[in-house]
Amino acid sequence: MPAMHQAPPWATEIKALTFDVFGTCVAWREKVASTLASATETKLSSASASNATSSDTPPSDQVLSRARSLTREDWAHFAQEWRRAYGDWTRSFVPDETPWRDTDTFHHDSLVDLLAKWQLDGLFTPSEVEKLSLTWHDLPPWPDTIRGLHLLGSRYHTVALTNANQATLKDLNSQKGVDGSSPLGFQRLLSCDMYRAYKPNPKVYQGGLRDLDLQPREVAMVAAHLGDLGAAKKEGMRAIYVARPGELDFDADEEKLKKAREWVDIWIDEGEGGMVEAARRLGINVDIDDGDVARVLG
Repeated sequence: MPAMHQAPPWATEIKALTFDVFGTCVAWREKVASTLASATETKLSSASASNATSSDTPPSDQVLSRARSLTREDWAHFAQEWRRAYGDWTRSFVPDETPWRDTDTFHHDSLVDLLAKWQLDGLFTPSEVEKLSLTWHDLPPWPDTIRGLHLLGSRYHTVALTNANQATLKDLNSQKGVDGSSPLGFQRLLSCDMYRAYKPNPKVYQGGLRDLDLQPREVAMVAAHLGDLGAAKKEGMRAIYVARPGELDFDADEEKLKKAREWVDIWIDEGEGGMVEAARRLGINVDIDDGDVARVLG
């Protein structure tokens, strides 16, 4: 594949790229599921010692038995339910009507609810639940994310526009690759708590455009979620779809996907290179040395 691609004509107007983060830039499934499973294994292995030394009420035998019965696959389903609850809540949130909760608060409250639903109420102490609820601050980037963001940042202003709060976003933006490479390095962080709304509510995109002081035609939204892109498109922004495993946010109906391909401006399927391919499609030389990219960004 050539290192460069002829950029679409509209790309000459683009000054900034706004990015979804959860699922698009960082991978949550394996990390969230493995963290929950590991915490449970630790809890089970130390249950007898904890009962003897801790002032916290120990888990009941019934809860411990339930926890022992869960497999890694079960915890993957648990993680999916946790994520789905978050998505349902953000989509149903009505600014100025729904009581405000930031994502840390929601992740904590929904984890408490899910543990009870799964008959695991009392397995973890309140402080342990609090720590587990912050797992979303520590998610690994997809293999192509860091390289792609740095390439894109050599030409465009790279901006996170996410439903995560500022605390989560700052932690995620410092995440390094598995090889210890540079962090994500978004050049600006815009989060839902700045607008008291959640994507796909128009207030988020409008607020982002206002804070960037740019016209909609000067900004492209990059996401693995077509609902996010569709909402950005309604505000006049360009739409770049980067497919990620399991992130398609409506039924993969062939007709719906066919129609989506008509309004999405750049469509990158799984296995095509993710963010690096996005840079290539926008006319950036993806064979440029990392040192040269760093000098441009510097």
